[in-house]
Amino acid sequence: MIMSKERLIKSIREIPDFPIPGILFYDVTTLFKDAACLQELSDVMYEMYKDKGITKVVGIESRGFIMGPILATRLNAGFIPIRKPGKLPAETIEESYDKEYGKDTVQIHKDALDENDVVLLHDDLLATGGTMKAACDLVKKLKPKKVYINFIIELKELNGKAMFGDDVEVESVLSL
Repeated sequence: MIMSKERLIKSIREIPDFPIPGILFYDVTTLFKDAACLQELSDVMYEMYKDKGITKVVGIESRGFIMGPILATRLNAGFIPIRKPGKLPAETIEESYDKEYGKDTVQIHKDALDENDVVLLHDDLLATGGTMKAACDLVKKLKPKKVYINFIIELKELNGKAMFGDDVEVESVLSL
């Protein structure tokens, strides 16, 4: 069965006023629960990165932990989690960033990546780009060969891509 991006978009549940009034939340769990949509996402993302030499897929807590390992398996790459403080058991490095209501921090194991790695950073949604920018800066501290960034959904009107330099290729499966 051939699926279209329009079908994937229609499968996303929209929840108004979540997590706060005025925000329209795009719930990708409805894509994940539909076997055909999940397979389509996996296929599309694999095709995007199959020839890039990816050695590690890095997923951001928590929705990056869903498609990240699926894609890592398909690309014959390892999977690395980026987590909130206190969740990783070994020695970590961290990056803090500003959010709408204060600061947040992300961490990665200090030995997760090295200079031979080609990294694909993955998360579900690109809005303003703050979390992914912090994750990207964190990954770059470990000096991999190359970094790619991928999202399932990009909210184009928020211009989150502007957060990233020309040295990083940023792609999304769907644009809303």
